[in-house]
Amino acid sequence: MLNRRKILKLLPKLPFGGLLAAEIIPRLGSMPQNRSWDQTIYESIGVRSLINARGTVTIVGATRMLPEVQEAMDAATRHYVQLDELMEGVGQKLAQLTGAEWGCVTSGASAAITLATIGSITRGDPDRLWQIPDLTGLKDEVIIPSYSRTAYECAARAVGVKMIEVSNAQELESALGPRTAMILVLTGAQSAHGPLSITKISALARPMGIPILADAAAEELLVPNPHLTQGADLVAYSGGKCLRGPQCAGLLLGRKDLVQSAWIAGAPHHGFGRGQKVGREEIMGMLAAVEMWFKRDHLAERSIWNQWLNHISGRLESVSGVKTVVSQPGDQLSNRFPSLHVSWDMTPIPLTGFDVENLLWESNPRIAVSGAGSFLPFPANMQPNIRINPSQLKAGEEKIIAEALYTILSKPPVLQKPQGAPAIDISGQWDVLMQFAASEVQQTFIFEQNGSEIIGTHIASYASRDLSGSLYGDQILIRSPYSQDGVRLNFEFTGTVNERSMEGEASLGEYGVARWSARRHQYDNPAKK
Repeated sequence: MLNRRKILKLLPKLPFGGLLAAEIIPRLGSMPQNRSWDQTIYESIGVRSLINARGTVTIVGATRMLPEVQEAMDAATRHYVQLDELMEGVGQKLAQLTGAEWGCVTSGASAAITLATIGSITRGDPDRLWQIPDLTGLKDEVIIPSYSRTAYECAARAVGVKMIEVSNAQELESALGPRTAMILVLTGAQSAHGPLSITKISALARPMGIPILADAAAEELLVPNPHLTQGADLVAYSGGKCLRGPQCAGLLLGRKDLVQSAWIAGAPHHGFGRGQKVGREEIMGMLAAVEMWFKRDHLAERSIWNQWLNHISGRLESVSGVKTVVSQPGDQLSNRFPSLHVSWDMTPIPLTGFDVENLLWESNPRIAVSGAGSFLPFPANMQPNIRINPSQLKAGEEKIIAEALYTILSKPPVLQKPQGAPAIDISGQWDVLMQFAASEVQQTFIFEQNGSEIIGTHIASYASRDLSGSLYGDQILIRSPYSQDGVRLNFEFTGTVNERSMEGEASLGEYGVARWSARRHQYDNPAKK
């Protein structure tokens, strides 16, 4: 129990100084005494643990592994086994459980895509394996429907293939040819019912012997497998999502010859795929996860998740301006979890979705949610919001989330934000120096300014992209996103400006942070030459 001395010790650790601390402390005594977040293996090295209300997202740890999976991994580590023999036995067992011809365990869904691509090119030929990534004389193209372009296609591109995007059946038919190694399809509504569904793709590709790989990483493991039934030859799943297997494991199911070719392409075998290593522990843990998938009470799990969301929603009912909606997954194939959408009126609660997400992230305990917001004011027809996924919570954590949200939204803290007229006009071209972890790179900003509003172009190393932002006083904010062809680049620059220069810190999204500086571009004057 907290006493006055313990409260005083906690004060420096609580977020946002005395204001929010004073609101949180009286409620700590009524919070559930779930102390698992107090002392963990992570805190022992100075790293904070968190409550995962974002779901099976890799950056916050992904899935909560089943006890049966942990037991299988512990048992596997106590004995040695020849890995090819192990995978032969596991492959047969996976075939029995899933109805596929064969299956193998990979080091994740992304690794399954890489190995499937190699297997489709080499078909188990060791000479071809050792040639990769030099694809001279080999099939070197992977066709991808436009709706399937995501960051995850990098797993195929890593092999050296060229991605050929198609948007309709005519383009697909023209693209198919002797250089086509594989077709990569992201599963969803389009792959099931669209004009380039797996069924329609298969009708053209199968007579030519071109395999189709379905990326179903976050899906439930259904039997019979819908994608194989529709005509896919291979399908990839993540172990670290709804299967609740090892985070560093995945599945590749489908045609026996192609799955075996994929297994040969990776560790323990040498060559390009050696780094796609999966150990005996992950192999048996993944098999246990698949076996448990068919034993788990999925209706009971969903019922508990909904109870937790309803508890959070109920706690926020009395907060003026707050609206909560529990959404069910419906017919979606991936991430089939219920979620709670919390939105609010910014008049009584002057916080963006980003603000609330960050307040929860900096709270104690740290809480990770999905947010939708910005530093800038929202249009009148939009409401800031956050989203809560209950699938990775432990019992009692829903109460901690409910209290933290109630505290923030019922008495929102006053956050210091840039304000005031722009100190200067930054319109024009600026020469930018990016200081990354181990390099310095020259880039360019081109600005157009209208009051405090900034728009323009960011010319970076990979591609040029539109930028937007604001300038209040000498405080600048610039956002530069790029998301074409599956690329995920989201830079956010903050800093200070003067007439000739600007500098600050850049958040690179999942790639960390960098320092940046910029100077007004000095144009040559031909008249002086």
